[in-house]
Amino acid sequence: MLVGYARVSTIDQNLDLQRDALLSAGCDKIFTDIASGVQDSRLGLTEALNYLRSGDTLVVWKLDRLGRSLKHLIETVNALAAKSISFHSLQENLDTTTSGGKLIFHLFGALAEFEREVIRERTRAGLKAARARGHKGGRPRKLDASSLNMAKLLISEGSTSVTEICRTLRVSRSTLYRCIGKNNCVTPEANSTEAEAST
Repeated sequence: MLVGYARVSTIDQNLDLQRDALLSAGCDKIFTDIASGVQDSRLGLTEALNYLRSGDTLVVWKLDRLGRSLKHLIETVNALAAKSISFHSLQENLDTTTSGGKLIFHLFGALAEFEREVIRERTRAGLKAARARGHKGGRPRKLDASSLNMAKLLISEGSTSVTEICRTLRVSRSTLYRCIGKNNCVTPEANSTEAEAST
């Protein structure tokens, strides 16, 4: 069974184009959302994922309709594959029922991991070089774009504590929370060391 999923970001946008394309592709049922792609909670997507059964195929108009990021897209498609559910993106003509489609997603995963490792290495090298030049000044008042992206990446991966991120980037916990938003900084040790933010 082909199950479609369509999403637009605002109520000013129209779902008709995506819905028509999904119907033309043979989708028997279509779930929709009017929500930004960065939102964690999308009711239509959740309903679609719960509706799918082994042997079904989830169909979207474009890849960016499904994933909040490349990492999220890969995780979602891999979760579907674990349940023997296929994935098809119409615009990119990407179909995981084919060997070529499966290969492309493996490459996506490898590239995403490569990008994360490059960012980590550059950040560590930059910090090491700064220390070697004797740059040991006080903590900066705010994060620059590169450091902010690095912090977001490390938090999303969940493998590095907020305390360690703050120590590496030489910022206080409160500064990190202000820059990223406290809701994105949920880690097991966050609550137990909340008092550190003001020290």
